[in-house]
Amino acid sequence: MSMDRKTTTLLLIRHGHTIGGEERRYKGHIDVELSERGEKAMQRLAEDLAGLDIDAVYCSDLKRATKSASIVSAALGLEPLVVSALRERNFGRWEGMSFDEISAAYPEEFSRWAQDPLRFSPPAGESTVEVELRTLSALRSLIDRHRGGMFCIVAHGGVNRIILCHFMGLPLENIFRIEQDYGCLNIIEIFEDGLPVIKLLNGGPGCPAREGRVPA
Repeated sequence: MSMDRKTTTLLLIRHGHTIGGEERRYKGHIDVELSERGEKAMQRLAEDLAGLDIDAVYCSDLKRATKSASIVSAALGLEPLVVSALRERNFGRWEGMSFDEISAAYPEEFSRWAQDPLRFSPPAGESTVEVELRTLSALRSLIDRHRGGMFCIVAHGGVNRIILCHFMGLPLENIFRIEQDYGCLNIIEIFEDGLPVIKLLNGGPGCPAREGRVPA
């Protein structure tokens, strides 16, 4: 496929399904592995992307992202490049806990979180605003590096939502209005004037990539 080199294309991917991924717990920096289901889904996505003129694949340094990126990179003849700033949010002492467990064990902190979900930081963790700062700093650097090209980022649900809110001009309060399923693909085109256009959001089975229609 030929590509308009004046347009920068970002393929934003969430890592595949993880071991224990069916449990709704805040994993954060817990270094969980991909499940067999997750590996198979990433292999299918890698097959969809094989042959595209992709310059590089970047990923978080957590295992679920590095493994996913390795599968995608192998199909492209590339090596994944780790960017630690793309890590999922650090939930501190809340990591590994469910929503109900947090509200029961930390009622005061949970109340403060409900009142200010963007700026409140879980004990020993990060706030959403802090994650936004490190994520967007890394994103701007990667876009500058690949002006006119196509590149991949393999990251996490929270990180991806922050990136998508940024491109859509949405306040961070809207991050949980954006779904990011395991192994999903988002396609963003950024024009010379900096205008971003979302070409695909939360793509899964049957998405344009699987029909050979990834923007080129």
